[in-house]
Amino acid sequence: MQGGFIGFVCYWLAFAIPFLVYGSNTLFFLLYTWPFFLALMPVSVLMGIAFSMFFRGGWFKTSVAGGICIIGMFWTVFSFLSGW
Repeated sequence: MQGGFIGFVCYWLAFAIPFLVYGSNTLFFLLYTWPFFLALMPVSVLMGIAFSMFFRGGWFKTSVAGGICIIGMFWTVFSFLSGW
């Protein structure tokens, strides 16, 4: 349960980063590409669960590893779709 929550929180954190970097124009980009980013949510939750099992419930290591991987995965999809 803890790993799934960490994955879910990291997903929303990763979702907010393009808005912080590129501003409100990101909304128009996400308007057409939202299915790609929505598909990353269950993957993020599963990655959080997997890291939690790997680190035997260590919440700090799980959140750091999950945050890095989930933000990197989200940013990779964003970069490929936007061409930046």
